[in-house]
Amino acid sequence: MAASPSPILSPLHYNCNTINDKKKKLFLLANPLVFSISSKPIKTNEGSFMILFSYKSGSGLTAKDKKVLVERYGFDPNEYISERKTKRGKEVLGKGKGKEVVTEEEAKPPRTTHKLLQVLGGKAKRKKLLSPKGMDVRPMMEVVKGAAFGMLQVAGGCPASLRPGRWLDLYSGTGSVGIEAISRGCSEVHFVEMDPWVISNVLQPNLEWTRFLDVSVVHPVRVENFLEQADRFVGSDGPFDYISVTPPYTQVDYGTLMAQISKSAIIGEDTFIVVEYPLRTNMLDSCGCLVKIKDRRFGRTHLAIYGPKWAQKKKKSQNTFHNTAQKF
Repeated sequence: MAASPSPILSPLHYNCNTINDKKKKLFLLANPLVFSISSKPIKTNEGSFMILFSYKSGSGLTAKDKKVLVERYGFDPNEYISERKTKRGKEVLGKGKGKEVVTEEEAKPPRTTHKLLQVLGGKAKRKKLLSPKGMDVRPMMEVVKGAAFGMLQVAGGCPASLRPGRWLDLYSGTGSVGIEAISRGCSEVHFVEMDPWVISNVLQPNLEWTRFLDVSVVHPVRVENFLEQADRFVGSDGPFDYISVTPPYTQVDYGTLMAQISKSAIIGEDTFIVVEYPLRTNMLDSCGCLVKIKDRRFGRTHLAIYGPKWAQKKKKSQNTFHNTAQKF
């Protein structure tokens, strides 16, 4: 049986054996609804025929007329109206209005930046840095960054600044860690960031604003690819003096990542590595030829520092001297 594509109002049964063709036409003309009737009605088990009819938009009926008409055939108008609204609501949610279907990508607002970060120490101290709004990029918290550089400076034997050297900033994002390193004494920083929008709208402007562009190298690749080709990036300069590892927590396997770093050409016997990691993450006591010097907690964030064995021995001797001095 052919039926209209518009929402079905209700089924109507009548016995075609008792109604002649003339009465059928009069019946249809007497009702202001537009019917959709097949040329061959469906015969039911009781010998009667069932005809489905549906209301089409544009019939000109008011809501009151529709209610009266539905009541005339023994149906509950309230039940019909609520059912119709429910179906219409689902249709609008599922398909949208006409062609105005809004996809998730279209609904996503454009990416913007703000200045909430700043350089904490060194020659660019207090300079504001750009960072993306939202959680696309999660910069290291300033309290964590300040503590990390404080521990590195002490471990390197220069509490007031970093030892001159080359810094590798993995998962650099805004570049705030690498910029802090240049500000505190590093001679060159390599930034590894795979997001083109972050590079052009955040990292590059931050390097220009702090005037560190000339001593910076940006690698627009994935960290995994960078580590695989470390020999080419390291070149004749040898391993990096400092490495910061601040990945998005949920998108990396720390065991796999640290194993790849430990076997890479980027680290040497005198390298320091700063790793930011979340709670419930097991960090090994060593990374290649380096040993864990510090492991501090800042709320839900942990900070581990790996360094050369001589830095660990120096730390032990300092603690021994401090405990001996307290006895006197």
